[in-house]
Amino acid sequence: MTNKIVLITGATSGIGMQTAISLASLGATVVVTGRNRQNGEDAIKEIKAISKNNNIELILADVSTIAGIEGLVTEFKSKYSHLDVLINNAGLAANEFKTTEDGFEANFAVNVVAPYVLTTLLLETLKASKKPRVITLTGGDLPSKIQLDNLQSEKSFNGLSTYSQTKIAMMCLMYEYAQKLKKSNITINICYPGQASTRMTQNVTASMLPLLIRPMFPLFKMLVRPDNGKSAKKASRSSVYLATSKEVENITGVYCDKNVHLKAMPEVVTIDYNRKYIWEKVVGLVNG
Repeated sequence: MTNKIVLITGATSGIGMQTAISLASLGATVVVTGRNRQNGEDAIKEIKAISKNNNIELILADVSTIAGIEGLVTEFKSKYSHLDVLINNAGLAANEFKTTEDGFEANFAVNVVAPYVLTTLLLETLKASKKPRVITLTGGDLPSKIQLDNLQSEKSFNGLSTYSQTKIAMMCLMYEYAQKLKKSNITINICYPGQASTRMTQNVTASMLPLLIRPMFPLFKMLVRPDNGKSAKKASRSSVYLATSKEVENITGVYCDKNVHLKAMPEVVTIDYNRKYIWEKVVGLVNG
């Protein structure tokens, strides 16, 4: 990864930070984003210390808003002429319904809109690289059906179920993006990191779980208790693989599971109507 430039959103902790450490250790120049300056600066110091690589930079950005993403892109472009790998790592599992300044439901804004907007604004910067890659992280326990009439919780908000719906919507969107860019030099793939102890999973509350499995909440909390980044490091393997492996250098539109196995996208994602509907919906909302 020497001479490669990598941008990772939400990489000041958790899986994103472990991904940054791994890629920096391989010699990449890594740009990480975060919302809090102190957390970001602390993360940069740790990434540099562990990776023995000083080519690490922080860009403060709130990817829940279009303005925040635009600011991120402007700053990145002012410093770099090209981008080799974009990793849409930032994710949100909100514990209640809330909207962003753009009027989007928060989960939808971070998990669906942000990867599309950031990828789109960086398209030309990506194309300036020889074989650029876009990687977006998804979640586990994905639904087999997508609620097209409830994409932004218009009818109901159901904690982790809403989060999972936004992740499957993101997969439809990015899979469609992969099809549209097949004739370009950009590959777009998706990975599932697996369960890990992160700020997001530690903030999950019992009320976010489906009623039938709420009694198992104490077990869930045990599984995501702080572990000094051990589980997050393991969970970063799929992102690192898609970012570095020559095996996927020319492959687009695939899914990499937590065991670093390439698989076809779930059937719900490949249904033409689903992915085209979501593509048109997101493009329409963004261009408003």
